[in-house]
Amino acid sequence: MRSLILILALFLLLGVSYALTTPVFEASDELWHYPLVKHLADGNPLPVQDPGNPGPWKQEASQQPLYYALAAALTAWVDTRDMDEVRWLNPHVDNGVITMDGNTNLAVHPSLPAWRGTILAVRIVRLVSVLMGVGTVWLTWCLARIVFPGRPDLPLAAAAVNAFTPMFLFISGAVNNDNLAVLLCSSALLLMLRNWEFSQRNGSLPLRRSLALGIVMGFGALTKTSALGLIPLALVSCLVSRWRQWSEKGRRRWLPEFLRRGAALLIPTLVIAGWWYARNVRLYGDWLGWNAFIQVLGRRAQPANPVQLWGERWGFSLSYWGLFGGVNVPMADWIYRTLNTIAVVGAFGLLVWVGRQVWRAVPRPGRLPVQIMVAVERLWPTALLSGWTVAVMVGLVRWATVTWSSQGRLVFPAISAISILLVGGLFGWLPRRVGGLGSILLAAFLFVISAAAPLAWIAPAYRPPTPPSPAEVSSISHPKPVDLGPMRLLGYDLPVQKAAPGGQLEITLYWEVLAPMEQDWSVFVHLNDPVIGAPVAQRDMYLGQGLQPTSLLTPGQQVRNRYVVQVAGTTYSPTQAELVVGMYSFETGERLHTVDGADAVFLAPISVAREQQTTIENPVFYNFGNQMALRGYKVVPRRLRPGDTLILTLYWEALADMDIDYTVFTHVRDLEDPSNRIYAQLDAPAPGGTSNWLSGQLVEAVYELQVAADTPASVHEVEVGVYYWTPAGALRRLQLRTEDGRLVDDYLILSKVRVD
Repeated sequence: MRSLILILALFLLLGVSYALTTPVFEASDELWHYPLVKHLADGNPLPVQDPGNPGPWKQEASQQPLYYALAAALTAWVDTRDMDEVRWLNPHVDNGVITMDGNTNLAVHPSLPAWRGTILAVRIVRLVSVLMGVGTVWLTWCLARIVFPGRPDLPLAAAAVNAFTPMFLFISGAVNNDNLAVLLCSSALLLMLRNWEFSQRNGSLPLRRSLALGIVMGFGALTKTSALGLIPLALVSCLVSRWRQWSEKGRRRWLPEFLRRGAALLIPTLVIAGWWYARNVRLYGDWLGWNAFIQVLGRRAQPANPVQLWGERWGFSLSYWGLFGGVNVPMADWIYRTLNTIAVVGAFGLLVWVGRQVWRAVPRPGRLPVQIMVAVERLWPTALLSGWTVAVMVGLVRWATVTWSSQGRLVFPAISAISILLVGGLFGWLPRRVGGLGSILLAAFLFVISAAAPLAWIAPAYRPPTPPSPAEVSSISHPKPVDLGPMRLLGYDLPVQKAAPGGQLEITLYWEVLAPMEQDWSVFVHLNDPVIGAPVAQRDMYLGQGLQPTSLLTPGQQVRNRYVVQVAGTTYSPTQAELVVGMYSFETGERLHTVDGADAVFLAPISVAREQQTTIENPVFYNFGNQMALRGYKVVPRRLRPGDTLILTLYWEALADMDIDYTVFTHVRDLEDPSNRIYAQLDAPAPGGTSNWLSGQLVEAVYELQVAADTPASVHEVEVGVYYWTPAGALRRLQLRTEDGRLVDDYLILSKVRVD
């Protein structure tokens, strides 16, 4: 018991550390979870999800309300009228993207009182969420005691794995409805197993035990959709607990008793949560409310297949073990690889551990159905936790198939079960002394990582860079003093003056504040193609790697900002691009001007060329459905007038012997045009018919696209893709496949062209 108390105390200490270290609104989705809490705390009714005007809570208005209502009740007394000031959004944030140059902050954090107003309310909810996490860790220990009878070391190990998983600590220290959902799901699993134990000992089960489980499931169903998976699992658990009565006393007495228990489970659930799902039907025509949720959240362009989801396994593992902030602040790679290796070893060990349990549980004599039921009954704790883990994983797979949601943290409703099964796979089949030592080493390793994370990775991500010293300013490699209104560009460091399509260009800018500013000016770094007079690559952010809007700066302050500009793989080359920088208002688009009236400062010419030149112009490799690959392209001319003809040459390679004649579509369009209009289009069969191509064959295809006479003067994209007609007459596009097998878009944007 002392060891358990120590684990719980350490978890509480670390959870509070995460809650206080992570700036307000920098935890996963907290930016949207808390506004819903405030909305209810202010006495408002539940919001109706409106995809056209989703509100500051965005898709979270489609989430079940119990967590938000509890958080609102706890913070209703706090004056949170300053929420808009505290919830200062970073318009350029790379949400969900790990970058090389920062800009990971979801919000801007001016100096405000740490325990007042919205910050106080958020921290109260965070600390209560940490207590929910304490409850989950304790429940994991209770569950593991049933799964590992006679092995006190393994329940402690399971509790430690749960407690010291960095991402669980991070979410526990955040405003997030997962915290209550995880607690209730683990509570329901424990009640199921204790009911099973009671039936094993006494042969019967008081109705109040089923009612208690039904109440917990009702609260779970009113917290998060994933908790609905508890309902069928509870009915199966009831069946397993009562099957002996069926075999011993006959169906006449068994069936009414089972129905009675089932009603005791379902009626409280319906009474507590049924109104919410009825409300969804009334408002959205969907009992889960997913249609409105997805409209706000956004969906994948094409549903993901198993290969694509498997290709996203690295990101899934990162966000299970610990990917902080807006899922864009990682730990060191070696930590993930070590933990993934441990998980793989545990998965194989789980097969050994479960196999040994099955071998011992199956009785030798008797009919097969009875043998199976006896085995299931004896193995029910392991089977229940395994079934719940599979159910949560299947639910996430279904959700991630439609949305970009393949995040490991979304399986935390099963983290108690996962932690127990991992420990069972690692140590359950080993001798007690060896298993106990291994448990201690694993717990210590996880604890060290979890304790280091707030200071090693989280806090530094939100710490503005130190200003350059006078010596650093005097040693700028390319001094270029230029005044842009209240800001002065001092100069820049540019290690190389070349970039390759698919590569990146790194530059560091040095700035000085000349006058106080009320406006927040964003810096843009553009790599302009002089032929089309538009950027082919760019990087925009606030100063201080996104953390220092200009309204927070004071005259005389100097700022250094590093930018890593990503160059698209389809960028037209070779060409001599122009590196330019400037400042603009994100809200209005207004730019700051130099004393000469220029709205951008030219820094240097940049050679854009591929390292390896071939006989094919603009060599690329884009795989369309494992059938054909685009190996290069040419666009002539790249600057034209309405009514002119654009000649597009594509170089195709057959990746397989095909039995379908595919059609290639080519478009000129503006992807930012809300009308989605196409200004030039040509759909044509591939030369000679793809069914006649041989695997590895290279084919040149020329397409002449006439630009519409009313095409607006602007920069437009050249788009290509491949499609075919099914025997049923449906049009199907081939999707692009990445090198690791993931399916992405069903079109490819090539070069840009300018229409004058």
